Amino acid sequence: METKAITQEKTNKTLGLFYSFGEVGSQLSWYMINSYLTLFYTDIVGLSAAAISFIMLVARIWDAANDPMMGLLADRTQTRWGKFRPYLMIGPPFLAVFNILTFTVFPVEGAAKVAICLSCYIATGMAYTVVNLSYSGLLNRIARDSRVRTNYAAAKSVASAVISMLLSAFAMPVILYFSTTVNGNEKAADARGYLIAAVILSVLMLPAFWLCAWRCKETVVIDVQESSGAKEKKSILRSLKVSVQNKMLLIIILNTFMGAMGNIARMSLLSYYVIYVVGSYTMIAPIYTTMSVFQLIGSMLIPYVIRLTSKRNICILMNTASIISLIAIFLFGAKIPAVIFIFSAVIGYSNSTAGVGIGMVCDCIEYGDWKYGIRDEALPFAVTSFSVKLATAITGSVGVLLLAAAGYVAGAEQSEAVKMGINAVVNLIPAACFVVSTIPLFFYKLDDKMMRQIASDLDERKMAAK
Repeated sequence: METKAITQEKTNKTLGLFYSFGEVGSQLSWYMINSYLTLFYTDIVGLSAAAISFIMLVARIWDAANDPMMGLLADRTQTRWGKFRPYLMIGPPFLAVFNILTFTVFPVEGAAKVAICLSCYIATGMAYTVVNLSYSGLLNRIARDSRVRTNYAAAKSVASAVISMLLSAFAMPVILYFSTTVNGNEKAADARGYLIAAVILSVLMLPAFWLCAWRCKETVVIDVQESSGAKEKKSILRSLKVSVQNKMLLIIILNTFMGAMGNIARMSLLSYYVIYVVGSYTMIAPIYTTMSVFQLIGSMLIPYVIRLTSKRNICILMNTASIISLIAIFLFGAKIPAVIFIFSAVIGYSNSTAGVGIGMVCDCIEYGDWKYGIRDEALPFAVTSFSVKLATAITGSVGVLLLAAAGYVAGAEQSEAVKMGINAVVNLIPAACFVVSTIPLFFYKLDDKMMRQIASDLDERKMAAK
Protein backbone atom coordinates (compact mmCIF):
# COMPACT_ATOMS: atom_id res chain seq x y z
CA MET A 1 0.00 0.00 0.00
CA GLU A 2 2.82 2.38 0.87
CA THR A 3 4.63 1.72 -2.41
CA LYS A 4 1.49 2.44 -4.41
CA ALA A 5 1.18 5.82 -2.75
CA ILE A 6 4.69 6.71 -3.73
CA THR A 7 4.23 5.76 -7.37
CA GLN A 8 1.12 7.96 -7.49
CA GLU A 9 2.86 11.06 -6.10
CA LYS A 10 1.99 14.04 -8.29
CA THR A 11 3.92 17.15 -9.19
CA ASN A 12 2.56 20.25 -7.45
CA LYS A 13 3.09 23.09 -9.93
CA THR A 14 2.70 25.77 -7.28
CA LEU A 15 5.30 24.12 -5.09
CA GLY A 16 7.59 23.78 -8.09
CA LEU A 17 7.21 27.49 -8.81
CA PHE A 18 8.10 28.53 -5.28
CA TYR A 19 10.99 26.07 -5.16
CA SER A 20 12.35 27.67 -8.34
CA PHE A 21 12.50 31.06 -6.58
CA GLY A 22 15.49 29.73 -4.64
CA GLU A 23 17.36 29.33 -7.93
CA VAL A 24 16.43 32.88 -8.87
CA GLY A 25 18.05 34.05 -5.63
CA SER A 26 21.14 31.92 -6.26
CA GLN A 27 21.60 33.34 -9.76
CA LEU A 28 21.06 36.91 -8.61
CA SER A 29 23.75 36.32 -6.02
CA TRP A 30 26.37 34.51 -8.06
CA TYR A 31 25.94 35.77 -11.65
CA MET A 32 28.21 38.78 -11.26
CA ILE A 33 30.92 36.71 -9.56
CA ASN A 34 30.72 33.90 -12.07
CA SER A 35 30.68 36.12 -15.17
CA TYR A 36 32.56 39.30 -14.31
CA LEU A 37 34.70 38.99 -11.17
CA THR A 38 37.92 38.07 -12.98
CA LEU A 39 37.37 40.93 -15.44
CA PHE A 40 36.61 43.25 -12.51
CA TYR A 41 39.84 42.25 -10.78
CA THR A 42 42.04 42.72 -13.86
CA ASP A 43 40.52 45.80 -15.49
CA ILE A 44 39.01 47.71 -12.53
CA VAL A 45 40.85 46.77 -9.33
CA GLY A 46 44.14 46.41 -11.22
CA LEU A 47 45.31 43.16 -9.67
CA SER A 48 48.10 41.19 -11.33
CA ALA A 49 47.51 37.73 -12.78
CA ALA A 50 49.53 36.22 -9.93
CA ALA A 51 47.45 38.04 -7.30
CA ILE A 52 44.16 36.98 -8.90
CA SER A 53 45.37 33.41 -9.19
CA PHE A 54 46.27 33.43 -5.49
CA ILE A 55 42.89 34.88 -4.48
CA MET A 56 40.92 32.41 -6.60
CA LEU A 57 42.91 29.41 -5.42
CA VAL A 58 42.82 30.18 -1.69
CA ALA A 59 39.22 31.45 -1.56
CA ARG A 60 37.74 28.70 -3.64
CA ILE A 61 39.61 25.85 -1.99
CA TRP A 62 38.39 27.13 1.37
CA ASP A 63 34.94 27.53 -0.13
CA ALA A 64 35.06 23.94 -1.37
CA ALA A 65 36.12 22.66 2.06
CA ASN A 66 33.14 24.48 3.58
CA ASP A 67 30.61 22.41 1.67
CA PRO A 68 31.03 19.03 3.43
CA MET A 69 31.13 20.82 6.79
CA MET A 70 27.90 22.64 6.00
CA GLY A 71 26.36 19.40 4.71
CA LEU A 72 27.15 17.57 7.93
CA LEU A 73 25.77 20.48 9.96
CA ALA A 74 22.54 20.66 7.96
CA ASP A 75 21.96 16.89 8.17
CA ARG A 76 22.15 17.17 11.95
CA THR A 77 19.97 20.28 12.23
CA GLN A 78 16.55 19.71 13.81
CA THR A 79 14.16 22.65 14.23
CA ARG A 80 10.40 23.18 14.12
CA TRP A 81 10.91 24.62 10.60
CA GLY A 82 12.98 21.64 9.39
CA LYS A 83 16.61 21.02 8.50
CA PHE A 84 17.12 23.49 5.66
CA ARG A 85 14.50 26.25 5.75
CA PRO A 86 16.05 28.13 8.70
CA TYR A 87 19.24 28.69 6.71
CA LEU A 88 17.21 30.05 3.79
CA MET A 89 15.59 32.54 6.15
CA ILE A 90 18.68 33.78 8.01
CA GLY A 91 21.50 33.49 5.46
CA PRO A 92 20.47 35.75 2.52
CA PRO A 93 21.05 39.18 4.20
CA PHE A 94 24.64 38.20 5.03
CA LEU A 95 25.12 37.00 1.46
CA ALA A 96 23.81 40.30 0.09
CA VAL A 97 26.26 42.37 2.16
CA PHE A 98 29.27 40.30 1.14
CA ASN A 99 28.25 40.33 -2.53
CA ILE A 100 28.30 44.11 -2.47
CA LEU A 101 31.65 44.25 -0.68
CA THR A 102 33.17 41.90 -3.27
CA PHE A 103 32.49 44.46 -6.01
CA THR A 104 33.71 47.42 -3.98
CA VAL A 105 37.04 49.08 -4.82
CA PHE A 106 38.73 50.02 -1.55
CA PRO A 107 41.30 52.89 -1.45
CA VAL A 108 44.28 50.68 -0.62
CA GLU A 109 47.23 49.32 -2.57
CA GLY A 110 49.66 46.42 -2.56
CA ALA A 111 49.22 43.53 -0.15
CA ALA A 112 46.32 45.28 1.62
CA LYS A 113 44.33 45.33 -1.63
CA VAL A 114 44.90 41.61 -2.17
CA ALA A 115 44.01 40.82 1.46
CA ILE A 116 40.72 42.77 1.30
CA CYS A 117 39.68 41.20 -2.01
CA LEU A 118 40.49 37.75 -0.64
CA SER A 119 38.57 38.34 2.61
CA CYS A 120 35.46 39.62 0.83
CA TYR A 121 35.48 36.76 -1.63
CA ILE A 122 35.92 34.14 1.10
CA ALA A 123 33.07 35.62 3.13
CA THR A 124 30.80 35.68 0.09
CA GLY A 125 31.59 32.05 -0.71
CA MET A 126 30.85 30.94 2.85
CA ALA A 127 27.51 32.74 2.92
CA TYR A 128 26.60 31.34 -0.49
CA THR A 129 27.44 27.82 0.70
CA VAL A 130 25.09 28.13 3.68
CA VAL A 131 22.20 29.36 1.56
CA ASN A 132 22.62 27.41 -1.68
CA LEU A 133 23.44 24.07 -0.08
CA SER A 134 20.35 24.35 2.11
CA TYR A 135 18.30 25.13 -0.98
CA SER A 136 19.64 22.07 -2.82
CA GLY A 137 19.04 19.75 0.15
CA LEU A 138 15.45 20.95 0.40
CA LEU A 139 14.53 19.06 -2.78
CA ASN A 140 14.54 15.65 -1.08
CA ARG A 141 12.32 17.07 1.65
CA ILE A 142 9.54 18.31 -0.64
CA ALA A 143 9.21 15.23 -2.90
CA ARG A 144 9.83 11.48 -2.66
CA ASP A 145 9.19 10.19 -6.18
CA SER A 146 12.23 10.34 -8.51
CA ARG A 147 10.28 11.79 -11.44
CA VAL A 148 8.54 14.35 -9.27
CA ARG A 149 11.90 15.49 -7.90
CA THR A 150 13.21 15.70 -11.45
CA ASN A 151 10.21 17.86 -12.37
CA TYR A 152 10.97 20.23 -9.50
CA ALA A 153 14.62 20.24 -10.54
CA ALA A 154 13.42 21.07 -14.06
CA ALA A 155 11.41 23.97 -12.62
CA LYS A 156 14.65 25.10 -10.99
CA SER A 157 16.40 24.88 -14.36
CA VAL A 158 13.64 26.88 -16.02
CA ALA A 159 14.00 29.57 -13.38
CA SER A 160 17.76 29.48 -13.83
CA ALA A 161 17.38 29.93 -17.56
CA VAL A 162 14.85 32.76 -17.21
CA ILE A 163 16.87 34.73 -14.69
CA SER A 164 20.11 33.99 -16.58
CA MET A 165 18.47 35.28 -19.74
CA LEU A 166 17.45 38.48 -18.00
CA LEU A 167 20.84 38.90 -16.36
CA SER A 168 22.63 38.19 -19.63
CA ALA A 169 20.53 40.82 -21.36
CA PHE A 170 20.64 43.49 -18.67
CA ALA A 171 23.62 42.99 -16.31
CA MET A 172 26.29 44.46 -18.57
CA PRO A 173 23.98 47.21 -19.90
CA VAL A 174 23.21 48.15 -16.27
CA ILE A 175 26.93 48.17 -15.46
CA LEU A 176 27.60 50.36 -18.51
CA TYR A 177 24.62 52.63 -17.76
CA PHE A 178 25.95 53.53 -14.32
CA SER A 179 29.55 53.73 -15.51
CA THR A 180 31.04 57.11 -16.43
CA THR A 181 34.08 55.94 -18.43
CA VAL A 182 34.08 56.25 -22.23
CA ASN A 183 36.44 54.27 -24.46
CA GLY A 184 36.33 55.59 -28.02
CA ASN A 185 32.71 55.58 -29.18
CA GLU A 186 31.55 53.11 -26.52
CA LYS A 187 31.03 53.28 -22.81
CA ALA A 188 33.39 51.09 -20.79
CA ALA A 189 32.62 49.42 -17.48
CA ASP A 190 34.09 51.07 -14.39
CA ALA A 191 34.03 50.68 -10.60
CA ARG A 192 30.85 52.70 -10.12
CA GLY A 193 28.93 50.60 -12.64
CA TYR A 194 29.98 47.28 -11.09
CA LEU A 195 29.14 48.41 -7.55
CA ILE A 196 25.65 49.74 -8.34
CA ALA A 197 24.83 46.60 -10.34
CA ALA A 198 25.93 44.43 -7.39
CA VAL A 199 23.71 46.43 -5.01
CA ILE A 200 20.65 46.09 -7.27
CA LEU A 201 21.04 42.34 -7.71
CA SER A 202 21.70 41.76 -4.01
CA VAL A 203 18.53 43.59 -2.99
CA LEU A 204 16.44 41.65 -5.52
CA MET A 205 17.91 38.38 -4.24
CA LEU A 206 16.40 38.61 -0.74
CA PRO A 207 12.67 38.13 -1.46
CA ALA A 208 13.44 35.28 -3.88
CA PHE A 209 15.05 33.16 -1.14
CA TRP A 210 12.44 34.11 1.44
CA LEU A 211 9.53 33.14 -0.85
CA CYS A 212 11.13 29.74 -1.38
CA ALA A 213 11.61 29.20 2.35
CA TRP A 214 8.06 30.34 3.13
CA ARG A 215 6.26 27.97 0.76
CA CYS A 216 8.54 24.90 0.56
CA LYS A 217 7.76 23.13 3.80
CA GLU A 218 9.68 19.97 4.60
CA THR A 219 6.89 17.42 4.41
CA VAL A 220 8.95 14.36 3.37
CA VAL A 221 10.68 13.01 6.47
CA ILE A 222 12.15 9.50 6.46
CA ASP A 223 13.42 7.95 9.67
CA VAL A 224 16.59 6.23 8.46
CA GLN A 225 16.91 4.02 11.53
CA GLU A 226 13.38 2.72 10.98
CA SER A 227 13.70 2.26 7.23
CA SER A 228 17.07 0.57 7.40
CA GLY A 229 16.71 -1.22 10.70
CA ALA A 230 19.92 0.40 11.85
CA LYS A 231 20.25 0.70 15.60
CA GLU A 232 23.46 2.65 15.84
CA LYS A 233 23.50 6.39 15.91
CA LYS A 234 24.54 7.97 12.63
CA SER A 235 28.09 9.23 13.02
CA ILE A 236 29.93 11.82 10.96
CA LEU A 237 32.65 9.31 10.12
CA ARG A 238 30.15 6.74 8.87
CA SER A 239 28.32 9.36 6.79
CA LEU A 240 31.57 10.33 5.08
CA LYS A 241 32.50 6.68 4.56
CA VAL A 242 29.17 5.88 2.93
CA SER A 243 29.49 8.88 0.60
CA VAL A 244 32.88 7.57 -0.55
CA GLN A 245 31.48 4.05 -1.02
CA ASN A 246 28.46 5.23 -3.01
CA LYS A 247 29.72 4.44 -6.54
CA MET A 248 26.78 6.10 -8.27
CA LEU A 249 27.38 9.31 -6.33
CA LEU A 250 31.10 9.21 -7.14
CA ILE A 251 30.24 8.94 -10.85
CA ILE A 252 28.05 12.03 -10.63
CA ILE A 253 30.70 13.89 -8.65
CA LEU A 254 33.38 13.18 -11.27
CA ASN A 255 30.99 14.11 -14.07
CA THR A 256 30.03 17.31 -12.24
CA PHE A 257 33.64 18.20 -11.45
CA MET A 258 34.86 17.97 -15.04
CA GLY A 259 31.70 19.55 -16.41
CA ALA A 260 32.11 22.44 -13.99
CA MET A 261 35.76 22.76 -15.03
CA GLY A 262 34.67 23.29 -18.60
CA ASN A 263 31.61 25.44 -17.96
CA ILE A 264 33.02 27.71 -15.27
CA ALA A 265 36.31 28.19 -17.10
CA ARG A 266 34.45 29.30 -20.19
CA MET A 267 31.84 31.49 -18.52
CA SER A 268 34.37 33.29 -16.32
CA LEU A 269 36.54 34.11 -19.34
CA LEU A 270 33.95 34.43 -22.12
CA SER A 271 33.87 38.21 -21.74
CA TYR A 272 37.56 38.34 -22.69
CA TYR A 273 36.79 36.42 -25.89
CA VAL A 274 33.93 38.75 -26.81
CA ILE A 275 35.80 41.95 -25.97
CA TYR A 276 39.19 41.13 -27.45
CA VAL A 277 38.61 38.43 -30.09
CA VAL A 278 35.15 39.35 -31.36
CA GLY A 279 35.93 42.98 -30.61
CA SER A 280 32.96 44.55 -28.79
CA TYR A 281 31.63 45.16 -25.29
CA THR A 282 28.10 45.44 -26.68
CA MET A 283 28.17 41.88 -28.08
CA ILE A 284 28.45 40.42 -24.55
CA ALA A 285 24.77 40.80 -23.73
CA PRO A 286 23.42 39.26 -27.01
CA ILE A 287 25.72 36.23 -26.77
CA TYR A 288 24.92 35.57 -23.12
CA THR A 289 21.23 36.14 -23.82
CA THR A 290 21.24 33.64 -26.69
CA MET A 291 22.61 30.94 -24.39
CA SER A 292 20.09 31.78 -21.69
CA VAL A 293 17.09 31.75 -24.05
CA PHE A 294 17.93 28.28 -25.32
CA GLN A 295 18.73 27.06 -21.81
CA LEU A 296 15.20 28.13 -20.93
CA ILE A 297 13.78 26.20 -23.88
CA GLY A 298 15.76 23.12 -22.90
CA SER A 299 14.72 23.38 -19.26
CA MET A 300 11.05 23.63 -20.20
CA LEU A 301 11.36 20.49 -22.33
CA ILE A 302 13.11 18.35 -19.67
CA PRO A 303 9.89 16.88 -18.16
CA TYR A 304 8.91 15.68 -21.65
CA VAL A 305 12.35 14.54 -22.84
CA ILE A 306 12.91 12.56 -19.63
CA ARG A 307 9.97 10.34 -20.63
CA LEU A 308 11.78 9.29 -23.82
CA THR A 309 15.12 8.21 -22.38
CA SER A 310 17.16 8.06 -19.20
CA LYS A 311 18.76 10.94 -17.34
CA ARG A 312 22.17 9.48 -18.16
CA ASN A 313 21.53 9.39 -21.92
CA ILE A 314 20.28 12.96 -21.93
CA CYS A 315 23.48 14.15 -20.24
CA ILE A 316 25.69 12.20 -22.65
CA LEU A 317 23.87 13.64 -25.67
CA MET A 318 24.02 17.21 -24.41
CA ASN A 319 27.70 16.98 -23.50
CA THR A 320 28.46 15.77 -27.01
CA ALA A 321 26.54 18.71 -28.49
CA SER A 322 28.55 21.15 -26.35
CA ILE A 323 31.86 19.62 -27.43
CA ILE A 324 30.99 19.97 -31.12
CA SER A 325 29.76 23.53 -30.61
CA LEU A 326 32.89 24.70 -28.78
CA ILE A 327 35.15 23.33 -31.51
CA ALA A 328 33.03 25.07 -34.18
CA ILE A 329 33.24 28.41 -32.34
CA PHE A 330 37.01 28.03 -31.98
CA LEU A 331 37.43 27.38 -35.70
CA PHE A 332 34.95 29.82 -37.20
CA GLY A 333 33.55 32.16 -34.51
CA ALA A 334 36.01 35.04 -34.92
CA LYS A 335 35.46 35.12 -38.71
CA ILE A 336 31.71 34.43 -38.85
CA PRO A 337 29.76 36.00 -35.94
CA ALA A 338 26.63 34.03 -36.86
CA VAL A 339 28.52 30.85 -35.92
CA ILE A 340 28.93 32.17 -32.36
CA PHE A 341 25.20 32.72 -31.99
CA ILE A 342 24.16 29.42 -33.59
CA PHE A 343 26.44 27.28 -31.46
CA SER A 344 25.94 29.42 -28.35
CA ALA A 345 22.28 28.46 -28.72
CA VAL A 346 23.27 24.78 -28.75
CA ILE A 347 25.50 25.26 -25.70
CA GLY A 348 22.70 27.06 -23.89
CA TYR A 349 20.27 24.23 -24.66
CA SER A 350 22.83 21.72 -23.40
CA ASN A 351 23.21 23.64 -20.12
CA SER A 352 19.60 22.77 -19.32
CA THR A 353 20.82 19.35 -18.15
CA ALA A 354 21.79 20.95 -14.83
CA GLY A 355 18.31 20.09 -13.59
CA VAL A 356 18.75 16.48 -14.69
CA GLY A 357 22.01 16.33 -12.74
CA ILE A 358 20.24 17.48 -9.58
CA GLY A 359 17.70 14.71 -10.05
CA MET A 360 20.54 12.20 -10.38
CA VAL A 361 22.04 13.34 -7.06
CA CYS A 362 18.63 12.84 -5.45
CA ASP A 363 18.55 9.31 -6.87
CA CYS A 364 22.02 8.69 -5.40
CA ILE A 365 20.66 9.68 -1.97
CA GLU A 366 17.95 7.01 -2.28
CA TYR A 367 20.54 4.53 -3.52
CA GLY A 368 22.81 5.24 -0.52
CA ASP A 369 19.91 4.69 1.89
CA TRP A 370 18.92 1.46 0.10
CA LYS A 371 22.41 -0.04 -0.14
CA TYR A 372 24.13 1.21 3.04
CA GLY A 373 21.30 2.14 5.42
CA ILE A 374 22.47 5.74 5.81
CA ARG A 375 20.30 8.58 4.55
CA ASP A 376 22.16 11.89 4.34
CA GLU A 377 20.20 14.45 2.35
CA ALA A 378 22.58 17.40 2.52
CA LEU A 379 25.98 15.69 2.46
CA PRO A 380 25.68 14.29 -1.12
CA PHE A 381 24.78 17.76 -2.36
CA ALA A 382 27.61 19.15 -0.26
CA VAL A 383 30.15 16.76 -1.75
CA THR A 384 28.84 17.51 -5.24
CA SER A 385 29.03 21.21 -4.50
CA PHE A 386 32.54 20.64 -3.17
CA SER A 387 33.52 19.26 -6.58
CA VAL A 388 32.08 22.35 -8.27
CA LYS A 389 33.88 24.68 -5.87
CA LEU A 390 37.13 22.78 -6.34
CA ALA A 391 36.71 23.05 -10.11
CA THR A 392 36.02 26.76 -9.66
CA ALA A 393 39.20 27.13 -7.60
CA ILE A 394 41.30 25.42 -10.24
CA THR A 395 39.79 27.21 -13.23
CA GLY A 396 39.79 30.59 -11.48
CA SER A 397 43.45 30.24 -10.64
CA VAL A 398 44.69 28.57 -13.81
CA GLY A 399 42.45 30.48 -16.22
CA VAL A 400 43.89 33.89 -15.48
CA LEU A 401 47.42 32.45 -15.60
CA LEU A 402 46.68 30.95 -19.02
CA LEU A 403 45.53 34.37 -20.21
CA ALA A 404 48.77 35.88 -18.96
CA ALA A 405 50.75 33.09 -20.62
CA ALA A 406 48.96 33.88 -23.88
CA GLY A 407 50.24 37.46 -23.56
CA TYR A 408 47.03 39.20 -22.48
CA VAL A 409 47.49 42.80 -21.28
CA ALA A 410 44.49 44.43 -19.57
CA GLY A 411 42.87 47.20 -21.61
CA ALA A 412 45.39 46.98 -24.48
CA GLU A 413 45.00 46.03 -28.14
CA GLN A 414 45.82 42.32 -28.32
CA SER A 415 47.98 40.80 -31.06
CA GLU A 416 46.66 38.04 -33.33
CA ALA A 417 48.73 35.49 -31.42
CA VAL A 418 47.18 36.63 -28.13
CA LYS A 419 43.71 36.48 -29.63
CA MET A 420 44.35 32.92 -30.74
CA GLY A 421 45.48 32.07 -27.21
CA ILE A 422 42.34 33.60 -25.69
CA ASN A 423 40.24 31.67 -28.22
CA ALA A 424 41.87 28.38 -27.23
CA VAL A 425 41.52 29.02 -23.49
CA VAL A 426 37.83 29.96 -23.80
CA ASN A 427 36.74 27.24 -26.25
CA LEU A 428 39.17 24.34 -26.74
CA ILE A 429 40.10 23.70 -23.12
CA PRO A 430 36.44 23.59 -21.99
CA ALA A 431 35.68 21.18 -24.85
CA ALA A 432 38.38 18.83 -23.56
CA CYS A 433 36.88 19.03 -20.06
CA PHE A 434 33.46 18.04 -21.40
CA VAL A 435 34.98 15.01 -23.12
CA VAL A 436 36.39 13.77 -19.80
CA SER A 437 33.12 14.65 -18.03
CA THR A 438 31.14 12.37 -20.36
CA ILE A 439 33.15 9.19 -19.79
CA PRO A 440 31.92 8.33 -16.21
CA LEU A 441 28.28 8.57 -17.30
CA PHE A 442 28.55 5.31 -19.23
CA PHE A 443 28.91 3.51 -15.86
CA TYR A 444 25.86 5.14 -14.20
CA LYS A 445 23.12 2.51 -13.56
CA LEU A 446 20.24 4.28 -11.76
CA ASP A 447 17.44 4.28 -14.33
CA ASP A 448 13.70 4.62 -13.64
CA LYS A 449 13.19 0.86 -13.25
CA MET A 450 15.88 0.57 -10.59
CA MET A 451 14.63 3.67 -8.74
CA ARG A 452 11.12 2.19 -8.51
CA GLN A 453 12.60 -0.98 -7.03
CA ILE A 454 14.67 1.03 -4.55
CA ALA A 455 11.61 3.00 -3.40
CA SER A 456 9.64 -0.23 -2.96
CA ASP A 457 12.43 -1.91 -0.96
CA LEU A 458 12.87 1.09 1.31
CA ASP A 459 9.17 1.13 2.15
CA GLU A 460 9.19 -2.58 2.86
CA ARG A 461 12.09 -2.08 5.28
CA LYS A 462 10.24 0.70 7.03
CA MET A 463 7.09 -1.39 7.43
CA ALA A 464 9.10 -4.40 8.64
CA ALA A 465 10.84 -2.28 11.28
CA LYS A 466 7.56 -1.09 12.82
